[in-house]
Amino acid sequence: MPALSLSHVTFAWPDGRAVFTDLAFTPPPGLSGVVGRNGIGKSTLLRLCTGELKPATGTVVRPPDLAHVPQGVTLAADATVAQVLGIADAVAALRAIEAGSTEQALYDAVGEEWDVEERAAAMITALGLPPMALDRTVGEVSGGEAMLLAVGAALLANPSTLLLDEPTNNLDTEARDLLATQLAQRDGVTVVVSHDRALLQQVAHIGELRERPDRTTEVRWFGGALDAFEEVLANERNGAEQAAATAAQELARQRRDLITHTERQGAKRRQGAKAAKERKVVGLAADAKRRQAERTEARVRQIHESRMARSRERLEEARAALPRDRSIRIDLPGTHVPPRRLILEARGVETRTGARLDALVRGPERIHIAGRNGAGKTTLILTVLGLLPPASGEVNVAVPVGYLPQNLAVLDDALSVVENVRRHAPDATPQEIRDLLGRFQFRGNAPDAVAGTLSGGERFRAALASVLLARPEPQLLVLDEPTNNLDFDSQAHLVEALGAYGGALLVVSHDAAFVDAIAPTRRWVVG
Repeated sequence: MPALSLSHVTFAWPDGRAVFTDLAFTPPPGLSGVVGRNGIGKSTLLRLCTGELKPATGTVVRPPDLAHVPQGVTLAADATVAQVLGIADAVAALRAIEAGSTEQALYDAVGEEWDVEERAAAMITALGLPPMALDRTVGEVSGGEAMLLAVGAALLANPSTLLLDEPTNNLDTEARDLLATQLAQRDGVTVVVSHDRALLQQVAHIGELRERPDRTTEVRWFGGALDAFEEVLANERNGAEQAAATAAQELARQRRDLITHTERQGAKRRQGAKAAKERKVVGLAADAKRRQAERTEARVRQIHESRMARSRERLEEARAALPRDRSIRIDLPGTHVPPRRLILEARGVETRTGARLDALVRGPERIHIAGRNGAGKTTLILTVLGLLPPASGEVNVAVPVGYLPQNLAVLDDALSVVENVRRHAPDATPQEIRDLLGRFQFRGNAPDAVAGTLSGGERFRAALASVLLARPEPQLLVLDEPTNNLDFDSQAHLVEALGAYGGALLVVSHDAAFVDAIAPTRRWVVG
């Protein structure tokens, strides 16, 4: 069976934005992680591997049984667990045979899968899902459980090559650990695009998508897990910083040498003019000496300028190797609230999933909502925000709210980033919006990009901008799994940005490092 391999692949979006040029990608056997900054093309790479996208040039070789679980996989709400797991026909045939049917077509449908129900139940348990009937529908499970079902289907199929895009999004800590164990134990090639630190500590190799100096993209492979990879990056960063400092010092020295040379030549010219005036050197001898001095000065100056040019080139190269600042800055004065301002009050609230809440929130509190997958965390925040009616009790939210759901549904994929933001701030001019979008790293032509073409991380920044730049300014920010799809730098920048946010925070997250970093003032546990 052929191994997955991409060679000399070039790909650009229909609007002309180049993604890959002469890209090579051949993942090794075992579990590998693929990392890289948001927007560099990790999900696009997987879609090229599956054939969903076609390269403009180059060759893609893929095994016929390749399986792919995309980021934010969407399952039909009326699909059964058996259908999602890909065993519905075999299960239906088994049931008919058990009922007494002897049709050959039913035996053909079962094939060698007489234990399919037992294997499915074992897979469900191994992934940490609660026992569930095969005829249960997807609409009855949580987003995290739906993702696990999609991954479970791929694992049951046991393909030679399995590609997964951010499979631990929306999963609680226990489910993440169980999934990592299943993937690490799998035979064949398993490639995971992920920024989940715990999962990346289980991989045998890491492939980093990064920009070359010419702005094309390459994949660099590293042996070992995340710790080893980050150690290499830290050494490279330190080396780049030292090279930039050395190059800057060298350029400064060459500049000083040129200034010193210029000053000396100026002094010599003044001495020559004085000597000529005093007639110490006259006639042809004076002319010859002056021309010789001018030629010498020109040669020496050319040498100094050439050295400066080389030093300047080395400095530019060294600076180009340094990581670029991609910080998100959201210091928005209108979002600040005083310590005693009423934010929300919940009295005797019970959600339709059975969660209960009695709470009074004042001032810029930071509240973490915790609980296992399927416990009803998203239902709780939808009830608090009035988007779902409570089964009992009442909620009063006293300030403007900004809500960023897991699926980033605040974006219209057919509109540009600027147009999406303006939907939420209709009184702002396009130029005002562009100026503000610069704080979210949308500069140049980036605000004109259509939302449907953005990467996961870019979509998050666009959605966050749409929420925070809305009018009136939100003084309660509600985030549901905000670190999903964010690269490591973006996660750090989000923490930094939220540090400057002066309103109240209500955050659902299973990312322990992120929760610790935002320093919640209290925790609501659901379930």
